[in-house]
Amino acid sequence: MASLAARKRPKDAATSADQVSRKILLYSVLLALQYGAQPLISKRFTRREVIVTSSVLTCEIVKVICALIIMAKEGSLKKTFSEWTVAGALTASGLPAIIYALQNSLLQIAYKNLDSLTFSMLNQTKILFTAVCTYLLLRQRQSIQQIGALFLLIVAAVLLSIGEGSSKGSRDDGSPDRILFQGIIPVLAASVLSGLASALCQWASQVKKHSSYLMTVEMSIVGSLFLFASTYKSPDGEAIRHHGFFYGWTLLTMIPVLLNALGGILVGLVTSRAGGVRKGFVIVSALIVTALLQFIFEGKPPSVYCIVALPLVVSSISMYQKYPYRVKEKDL
Repeated sequence: MASLAARKRPKDAATSADQVSRKILLYSVLLALQYGAQPLISKRFTRREVIVTSSVLTCEIVKVICALIIMAKEGSLKKTFSEWTVAGALTASGLPAIIYALQNSLLQIAYKNLDSLTFSMLNQTKILFTAVCTYLLLRQRQSIQQIGALFLLIVAAVLLSIGEGSSKGSRDDGSPDRILFQGIIPVLAASVLSGLASALCQWASQVKKHSSYLMTVEMSIVGSLFLFASTYKSPDGEAIRHHGFFYGWTLLTMIPVLLNALGGILVGLVTSRAGGVRKGFVIVSALIVTALLQFIFEGKPPSVYCIVALPLVVSSISMYQKYPYRVKEKDL
């Protein structure tokens, strides 16, 4: 009987690992579809009059509600909040939320002082910084092939950025010092912060066993508080006080808001189960999804850069999955 049980355990473990892999694949595909479709759906269903801050705040509220409903359905809501502490929440979610808020501010500064092509290309370095921060915090090493796959992915992301940015206007009126100190440095700093926040989220979920749904709730609340505080002096805040919170909204406006909230939950699931680096692969893949959807629904053919980037993305994903880092005896 003992030998029979011993033979079953590896099979059960393999079955469990396969189930986890299938879930990660499902979450990744759904996130790529959501991220890729979001620009088209937002453009179609969000009127120009809609105040951006009202849309973002509503999305964060919807994310909190959806996460709480999922936790209640799973039966983990009561236990999770009975074990909840302020210190744990600040460590797991508060710091990443603050970092993301600072990152977004830096991106806004950089975007105003760089042409869209340069901005998009430099913004892709967050993939590399995520891998570095993941190694420093979690000691998650990459094989030589995986490092090569990351560089392939960055090349693909740059090509996609060129394809996107070539059709947009450039900002050539800035001085070299302004471009460097208010453009290049802020976007690179934002990329470092993005990698750090992603690694911290992965650390909280994988090491501290913090629920990804709970992290979604906590980060949404912290982010909403920061955003709400900003309305006191921002143009959006003035617009909300003058026109009302839901100015320009229709029932159809909720479609992109709900889709964006779903994406936020999926980001948490992919990061907690697959890691921040693989999330980067999903986000870059979503850029190709956007190009394909534009071709299908708007008749806009993919650029040459997108066509060249497609095999690079597929190759990088295949390499990263096929050649994981193998622990050597000296590493044990």
